[in-house]
Amino acid sequence: MPDTRKIRIAVAVLALMHAAVVFAGFLAPYDYAEQHRSYPYAPPTRIHLGPRPFVYGLASDPGTGEYRDDRTRQYPIRFLTAGRLFGVDRGGVVFLFGADGYGRDVFSRVLYGGRVSLATGMVATFLALAIGWSIGLAAGFFGGWLDRVMMRGGELFLALPWLYLLLAVRAFLPLHISPMQAFFLLVAIIGSVGWVRPARLVRGQVLSLRERPYVEAARAFGARPLYLIRLHVLPDTVPLLVTQATVLIPQYILAEVTLSFLGLGVGEPVPSWGGMLAEARQYHTLVSHAWMLAPGLATFGLLLGYLFLADLLLENSSSKV
Repeated sequence: MPDTRKIRIAVAVLALMHAAVVFAGFLAPYDYAEQHRSYPYAPPTRIHLGPRPFVYGLASDPGTGEYRDDRTRQYPIRFLTAGRLFGVDRGGVVFLFGADGYGRDVFSRVLYGGRVSLATGMVATFLALAIGWSIGLAAGFFGGWLDRVMMRGGELFLALPWLYLLLAVRAFLPLHISPMQAFFLLVAIIGSVGWVRPARLVRGQVLSLRERPYVEAARAFGARPLYLIRLHVLPDTVPLLVTQATVLIPQYILAEVTLSFLGLGVGEPVPSWGGMLAEARQYHTLVSHAWMLAPGLATFGLLLGYLFLADLLLENSSSKV
C-alpha cells in the first residue's frame, strides 16, 4: 500500500475519532453530569436485537449488589430522539460502557471527556509551535547574538521541570478554580515549555534554507528579510510544523491525562480522560468494574493513531529527500 494511501487512512480514522468527540452532545445518550443513583457501577447494557433493538430493565440484588436483567420490562431503543442519536424511554437505561459510582454513563463521559483532553493537546500544540516557529525562524535567519541568546534560553526551558512548575503556579491560585481556568492553566504551562524542540528543528532548517542559491539571488537583488521569509523560507517550514504537530499533540494529550489523573487538571463535574481514570485507582474498583478503564483505552487508541500518522509522515518526507 502506498504511503500516501496509508496517510489518508490514518487521517480518516483520526478524523472520525475527533468527530465523535466534537459531536458528543449528539452521539452520547446522556449528559456527562446526568446521574442514575439507582445504578451505581452498573455493567455494560446488553442490547437485544429483534424487529426493533431493545434493552431489559435492570434489577439489583440487595444482598450482593449484582445486577441482572429484569425480563418483565422491555425498553425499545429509539433513534434520533430528544436531540440525540439514540436513547430509551424513562425508566430504562442504556450504558454501553457501564456506569460509574454515581450511575453516570461512562460512554457519554468518555465522549465528553475527550473534548477536554483533545482541546488541551491541540491548543497547547498550537501555542508551542507558534512560539517555536517564531523563535527558530528568527534565530536561524538572522543568526549572531540573537541566535545565541534564543538557543541558550531554550536550554533553560528544557531544564525546567514543568510538573513542578505547574505545582508552583497552582499553589498561588485559589483552592477552587473553575474548569475553564484549569484548562487555560494547563494549556499555558504545557505549551509555553514545549516550544524548544520545534524551535531547534525550525532553526536548523532555516539555516539551510537561507544559504540556498535562489535565496542568495533574491537577496542580491535587494529583497528584504520579510520578503525572503514570506516567499522562500516560510513555505518550506510548513511540512516540518505539520509533522511536529502529529508528534506533540499526543504528547500533550498524555500530559493532560497525567495531570488530571493526579488531580491537577479540570475537576468535577466536567469529565476528562485523566480524571475518569483516577476513579479506577482503587484496586477493588479496577477488579470488579473493568469498564472504568474505558478512558484509558480511548487515550491509547488516539495516541496510537497520532504516532502512526507521525511515523508515516516522517517516512514520506525522508523518502523525498
